[in-house]
Parts: sequence; C-alpha cells; structure tokens
Amino acid sequence: MGRGYSDVMRFMSAGAGITGRGILDFLLPPRCLTCDTVTGHKGHGLCGACWSRVRFLEQPWCLRYGTPFEHEVGVDALSPRAIAFPPAFDRARGACWYSGPARDLVLGLKFARRRHLALSMGRWMARAGTELLRDRPLIAPVPLHPRRLLQRRFNQSADLAKVVASLCDSEFVPDLLRRTRHTRAQVGLNATERQKNLRGAIALTPDAGSRVFGRPVLLVDDVMTTGATMAACVKVLKQAGARQIDVLVFAIADPAGMAREHGAELKDKL
Repeated sequence: MGRGYSDVMRFMSAGAGITGRGILDFLLPPRCLTCDTVTGHKGHGLCGACWSRVRFLEQPWCLRYGTPFEHEVGVDALSPRAIAFPPAFDRARGACWYSGPARDLVLGLKFARRRHLALSMGRWMARAGTELLRDRPLIAPVPLHPRRLLQRRFNQSADLAKVVASLCDSEFVPDLLRRTRHTRAQVGLNATERQKNLRGAIALTPDAGSRVFGRPVLLVDDVMTTGATMAACVKVLKQAGARQIDVLVFAIADPAGMAREHGAELKDKL
C-alpha cells in the first residue's frame, strides 16, 4: 500500500466522525507532515526530529516587524526595513520562520484540512505574542471570501485566532472583517500585484464600527509574506477608529527568501 493511498486516507480522515477518525488513526497512525514517520500523537503534526528543525523566532527582534536581530540591540529597536518602510500595523509577531517543517504545518492546516493542528500552532503563537495580548485586544482573523470559505469549508485563520483568544481570555470576533469581493490567490504575485489584488476587497461587517472604535485589535493569520493582506485589513480598522492594531501570525516569511522569490522590486522593500 503506497504513500499516495495513505495520504488520501489521512486527508479523508480529517472530515470523519470521532469513531471513524479513531479507526483510521489505528489503521493509519498519525505521521509527520515532513518526513512521514509515525508520530504517535495526531495533534503535533511533526515528529520530534522535525520539530527540532522549526526555526522559532526569539528576541531580540524588531519592534514593528517582529523579525529577529542577529546581535543584541537596545530596547524597542527598529530594523532597517522598519525605518525605511514603516508597516501599516503597529507591531507584528510570529512564532517561526515560514520554511521547512513550519511551512508543512501551515499547508497541512490550510489545504489538508488538519484542523487539529491549530491547537499546537495557536499555543506557539500566543507565546510569541505575549506582549500583544496584555491589553486584551479584540482578536479577529483575516477573513475569507464566502466562495473560498465554501471551497475550503473553514477559515484556518479563524481557527488559530480562536485558540489564541481562549489562551489569553480575550474577545474572539470571527466576523469583524469581511471580504467584499473574490480575489485571486496571492501566491505568485509580487508586492505591487498583491496590493492591487486586495484594493477595496476588505470591509468591516455591519455594526462592527462601534466595537472597534477606541479599542486595541489583534489581527491573526497563518502566514505573513509581503504584508499586503494585513495592510488592507489595517486600513479598514484605522478608518473605524481602532486605538492599536497589532498582527500575530504562526509564521513569517524570511525577507531574504522573499526577495529571491519576488525579485528586485520586493527586495527594495524588505
């Protein structure tokens, strides 16, 4: 029985009932998303060896972008990127770099519908975003368009946001923002194309303005690459009078890697 068959069966198990899921886990034990070895624990997604390869982000890091410095710097230091290109949001934090096993976790959650991964991923996010959670902000996910939500059946950002909110006793607002039009996938687009793709695509849900005004808001997503999606969300929240707008993601794309992928145009902005 080949790996392809096992993969199909594992993906099918994501939508099975508790009994069916238990039977499938017995017949096809949980395997590491990266190396395919048996993990023995479905919720982790990775084996111990592959977890050790996750590049977690640690302080000291840039106050605005949350990307780590190679050497010790002063308190609230800004990276050259933050000085040259200040982000729309106030602060961003991520648990790890978007590479290797961490990338496999994101893709497993989003496309293989392994929603149980949100629990461990959300815990790491809460750890990384401790300073963002102190004021008990409104916690809102980056929204999906109804068409994409119907295709995917769930919003992975909402799953992560719900876990984070439960860990810090903050208010989880899954419908704070909405997509007003269907946009093409951001993958493969450069920075300018991403901004154009999202222009006018995000809005507050009706009657949400009164909840946002004067309040801190924490936007949650699985990955931050160029930051175009976050910028579109932040613009709407600022217009509604949010006092502080921070960003928390599971993984941040390495600026050096993004520059290689998107070319000179993006390199100048990273």
